[in-house]
Amino acid sequence: MSAANFVLTLSCTDRPGIVAAVTTELAALKANIAESNQFWDRETGRFFMRLAFTAPEGVSREAIEKALKSPIERFDMKTALSDESRKKRIVILVSKFDHTLLHLLYQIRVGWLDAEVAAVISNHEDTRKIAEDAGVPFHYLPVTKETKAEQEAQVLDIVKSTGADLVVLARYMQVLSDNLSTRLFGQVINIHHSFLPSFKGAKPYHQAHERGVKIIGATAHYVTPDLDEGPIIEQETARVTHAMSPDDLVAAGRDIESRVLARAVKLHLENRVMLNGRKTVVFG
Repeated sequence: MSAANFVLTLSCTDRPGIVAAVTTELAALKANIAESNQFWDRETGRFFMRLAFTAPEGVSREAIEKALKSPIERFDMKTALSDESRKKRIVILVSKFDHTLLHLLYQIRVGWLDAEVAAVISNHEDTRKIAEDAGVPFHYLPVTKETKAEQEAQVLDIVKSTGADLVVLARYMQVLSDNLSTRLFGQVINIHHSFLPSFKGAKPYHQAHERGVKIIGATAHYVTPDLDEGPIIEQETARVTHAMSPDDLVAAGRDIESRVLARAVKLHLENRVMLNGRKTVVFG
């Protein structure tokens, strides 16, 4: 018997009976729960849950949504139901630095990331060959202060026309406008070094070297109008020493940025990240 794979995420005010209400309805459909994660945020009183399950042949998405209608209304749940049999599509924005783009394409090629790159968009031509070698449509969209609104409208058109589930800023060295950040809220992931707010601007690793830092790192987060202060999804750090040159720090930073961004993308695509105000609940 073939089966459909689904992931249900939900959040609501915490109270007894939530898990039982949902799982009882799924059991009535003869669905099989493969993974269950839950979290009670005592500070806010909110309850978060992620259920991965298989539904037997003949049980449609519509039937699942109908069965869950009662507990959703009873507990005033905010829910999302994802059909995992559909491969997710992503659009990658990149400037000149190509390390995170290359890592994402590699992890997709070997199957660790179950996704399809619908397009690569860049304000420079440097990564065109990388995209074309991977068989991915490349869109060169240069941008200036005067053309930013027009360029972002083109970006949004590509995101919509490709049916992208996620936009990834793979070292895209442009600040998204408040308008675009708001319209794509929860659908855009960015990566940056973790020196902020200490070392802003150009050459942060060189600034860090001058100050003799002992730890470097990277942060992947959702993009909001608050620039680099969006809800954090994933982070990693590494110890460095006085013997390392600025170029050594840059090299170490490239590796960390690539890994952190790929993990954040995977977590999002698997519906393991739930927004909780300015924070996230991440089910690993």
